[in-house]
Amino acid sequence: MKTNRDVQIRDPYVVPVAEEGRYYLFGSTDANIWGKGTGFDVYVGTDLEHWEGPYPVFRPEPGFFSDENYWAPEVYEYRGRYYMFATFRRRDNRLLGTAVLVSDRLTGPFRLYSDGPVTPADWSCLDGTLHVDEAGQPWMVFCHEWTQVFDGEICAVRLTEDLKEAIGEPQLLFRASEAPWTTRLDSKSSDAGDVYVTDGAFLHRTEDGTLLMLWASFVRNRYALGVARSASGSVTGPWVHDEAPLFEQDGGHGMLFRAFDGRLMLTIHTPNRTPHERPIFIPVTDRGGKLRLA
Repeated sequence: MKTNRDVQIRDPYVVPVAEEGRYYLFGSTDANIWGKGTGFDVYVGTDLEHWEGPYPVFRPEPGFFSDENYWAPEVYEYRGRYYMFATFRRRDNRLLGTAVLVSDRLTGPFRLYSDGPVTPADWSCLDGTLHVDEAGQPWMVFCHEWTQVFDGEICAVRLTEDLKEAIGEPQLLFRASEAPWTTRLDSKSSDAGDVYVTDGAFLHRTEDGTLLMLWASFVRNRYALGVARSASGSVTGPWVHDEAPLFEQDGGHGMLFRAFDGRLMLTIHTPNRTPHERPIFIPVTDRGGKLRLA
């Protein structure tokens, strides 16, 4: 049995299963996530503090399109199966992309479902997240990485109903520098342009119907988590940013879920340094479409 301080993980993502009384904790679990990819593991627990595992849920099969940088798996129940959206670095062009995997069980094994990444082949993209709008149309919201565009972007693209491929061209939702709280990443800025980072988008519909987006960037070179809201209530926005980040103590890439006691919970990884990153869980209040750390 492990506790949170024993679990090295980035980009934590929790799937609560009320019928079992168990939480399934996914994330970037390779000891060195910046190098060769091993796969993804899951931890299973009942109290958000103690965890059994890790249990392997994905290991690449021969011929898999990537062998490096296995990042940010998110798992959704959709039409009776479990779909994992995860980031990989392609072998063919060395660019990052988000692919879709599938399994009949939360504990896997997950196998490649899409034909490689569903993000554009000539873009470096990461952190795809699934959003199903009120009309039942699935979308993927993802980051167009700063390594290509300097001012990192968050984009959205429609998906086929089976989640297997994208429909049409991605739509730009916003750039990192548009938020009032972000600052440039000094260590990466150059004569070619100032770097602003976008990471880890996650969409959440509040109790009053407001569509919010959590996303990560940097404040004075420290990882931070911000919130934007859709003025139209739809994924295409326009998106209006909160003035200040929700969390700025060197942690981010967050998501929200309901604990079994009914509390709305935020999980992020902190600190943003390998191999020291750990999951933390923070109660959050949702009042009038605004999130506050409890």
